[in-house]
Amino acid sequence: MKKVLCAVLAAAMIMACLAGCSGGKTRILNVYNWGEYISDGSEDSYDTVKKFEAWYEETYGEKVHVNYDTFQSNEDMYAKLSAGAVSYDVIIPSDYMIARMISEDMLLELDFSNIPNYSNIDESFKGLYYDAENKYTVPYAYGIVGVIWNANEVDEADAEGWELMWNPKYSGRIVSFNNSRDAFGTAMYKLGLDVNTTDKSQWDKAYEELMTQRPLLYGQVMDEIYNMMESGEAAIGAYYAGDYFTMLDAEADTVDLRFYYPDPTNYYVDAMCIPSCCQDKELAEIFINFMLSRDAAVANAEYTYYASPNRVVYTDAEYIDYMGEEAMEILYPETGDFAAMYNTYAYKNLPQEMLDYMNSLWENVKIN
Repeated sequence: MKKVLCAVLAAAMIMACLAGCSGGKTRILNVYNWGEYISDGSEDSYDTVKKFEAWYEETYGEKVHVNYDTFQSNEDMYAKLSAGAVSYDVIIPSDYMIARMISEDMLLELDFSNIPNYSNIDESFKGLYYDAENKYTVPYAYGIVGVIWNANEVDEADAEGWELMWNPKYSGRIVSFNNSRDAFGTAMYKLGLDVNTTDKSQWDKAYEELMTQRPLLYGQVMDEIYNMMESGEAAIGAYYAGDYFTMLDAEADTVDLRFYYPDPTNYYVDAMCIPSCCQDKELAEIFINFMLSRDAAVANAEYTYYASPNRVVYTDAEYIDYMGEEAMEILYPETGDFAAMYNTYAYKNLPQEMLDYMNSLWENVKIN
C-alpha cells in the first residue's frame, strides 16, 4: 500500500514539475464584444483570438487563453456589468454607453505605455465627447446608421429618408431596432428632434411615432436581422452600415439588397475599454495593442465590414482592393469634418432621469 502511495505521489510530483517546465500557469483574458464583430477564423479568415494567443506565447514565453463572449446591445452589456454578475477584462461598447460608464466609475484609465499602436488611430477620433481627455478608450470601429431594403419588394421611389420605415405599403415587412436608444433615434431623426434632448415632451413625440410604426413591424430585432434580410423574410430594416455588406454576401438568389443613409442619422464610435471588474489590466492592454496591429486590424475590418479609425487599415492598398469601390464609398463617405458631424448627430450620455423616462416609454412600446 505504501509503495502504491509513494508511486502515486511521485507521479504527481513529476506532473507538477512538467507543468512548471512547460510554462506554468496560463493567463486568462475575458473579452466581451458585439456579435459578428471580430475576424474569427471562419471560411479561412484570420482568427484574431487564436493569433493573439500564439503571438503572446511566442513574445512573452507564457500561455494565454482568451474567453470570448458576445452581447447584442449596449444595454444588455451594461446591465450585466452593473449587476456585478460577470467579470471581463476588455469590452467594446458604443460611445454613449462609454460616457455613462465613465460617469459611474465603471471603467479604468488606460496605461498607454502598453498600447504603443494607439499612434495608429486617426486624430479625428481622439478627444471626442465620450472620452474628451483620451483616458479610457481606444477606438475600434465607427459608422453611420442606414436603411437596408430589398429591391425585389420595395419600390426604388420609396427608398429614401426614414419614411420608408413607416410606409404602410410594406406593413409586416419592416424590422426595427430592439434596443431603446436606436429605436427612439430613428423616430427622432425622422421628426427632426434632438436625440439628446432633456425635454420630455420631445420624447413623448418620438414615443407616439414609434407607436404608429408598431403595427407595421414584422419584429424588433438585433442580430436576427442578418438572416431575416438575407433570406427575404423581411424587406426593410435600419441597421449599421457595415452589416449591410455581411448581409449582401449571404443574400438569397431571390433577394436584392440595397442601402442608403437617411438624413439626418446616427454617427457612432465603438471603442475598446477596460472595465473596473478587470482581473488582468496589463494583459488587457497588451490585447488592445495587438488589435491595433496591421494584420489584426485589417482582418477585423475586412471581416466585419465596419469602417476603421486605424490609419494602417484604410490606407492599406490590399484592404482597399479587397473591399471594393462601393464598400469604400459607403463605409468612408465624404462627410467633411467627421468630428463636427459626429458631435451634431451622435447619441450622448443622457441624465439618469431621462434614461429612466426613455426606458419607461420603451417598455410601453414593447408591451404594445
